[in-house]
Amino acid sequence: MKKEDLRIVFMGTPEFAVETLRALVEEHYHVVGVVTQPDKPVGRHGSVLRPSPVKQYALEHHLPVAQPEKMKDDSFLETLRQWNPNLQVVVAFRMLPQVVWDFPEYGTFNVHAALLPRYRGAAPINWAIINGETQTGVTTFFLDKDIDTGKIIMQQSTPIDSEDDVEAVYDRLMKLGAEICLKTVEKVIDSDGHPEAIAQESLVKDDDLQCIAPKLFKENTIIGWNQSQKRVHDFVRGLSPIPGAWTYFTEPDGKQTILKVYKTSITALAIQNETPGTLMIEKKKLYVATADGWLELQELQLAGKKRMMATDFINGMKDKEMCVLRS
Repeated sequence: MKKEDLRIVFMGTPEFAVETLRALVEEHYHVVGVVTQPDKPVGRHGSVLRPSPVKQYALEHHLPVAQPEKMKDDSFLETLRQWNPNLQVVVAFRMLPQVVWDFPEYGTFNVHAALLPRYRGAAPINWAIINGETQTGVTTFFLDKDIDTGKIIMQQSTPIDSEDDVEAVYDRLMKLGAEICLKTVEKVIDSDGHPEAIAQESLVKDDDLQCIAPKLFKENTIIGWNQSQKRVHDFVRGLSPIPGAWTYFTEPDGKQTILKVYKTSITALAIQNETPGTLMIEKKKLYVATADGWLELQELQLAGKKRMMATDFINGMKDKEMCVLRS
């Protein structure tokens, strides 16, 4: 197969996907169409529609765009028929029905921000950091009827440093995802559309399938202060900057306000029977008690306020010795 014979439909929505679409365009692949989510209502009354980052890039580069509400709609399937792709590339999109992922003769592959079979699901970067992983990566795999279970084509790994937050890992994986996509497309071309792919079942080890990456909600992003310093520290950086780990800031009068924590630091300060969530101010630094030590709080945000450094937060606190954090 020749490069110019390959007709690619790209599917994606957020900034993370733009890097891969850009790579395909700049390498002069024939992207015959782009599929992304419908424009999102924004503003106080939802009267303004904001296009996705992928749509913005596609329009800037004069690529045809489809935004189906439902992937099985006849009008969208007709659009696919008109585009006539022989390969589809998916990055950070939605689950596809078989009629869509099975449409091209060479199938549909996904770029996933984890080393499958670990961290299948919607938030792989967050959960890898939350769980204290020291390595992650990207995987390309053929889509099938289940979520993130298809045959693996390629993988590339990258380390997670002990102080990395989601933003740092996200940026690295975004670039790595674009690189592995190009390599995967080259494999498709070199193999006449049928690159070697390995069933995930043959790669499963130990607790791989226990490491999952479910969507993030308010219920699973609240901080449990009765855990170890490291567990809390990893939890905070695994949710920073978006959506942000949170807790209740409780004042002496019992008033509770949601407080987001964006940055912490593990200390060597020993705990002496303090209740987890107890706050301590020492030399203009703010500490919170965990199960096994004091954790320094460095960047915070009270509901309705701007994100701030701990020193500014301390200056605004009343009855400093009586406030606590609660799960």
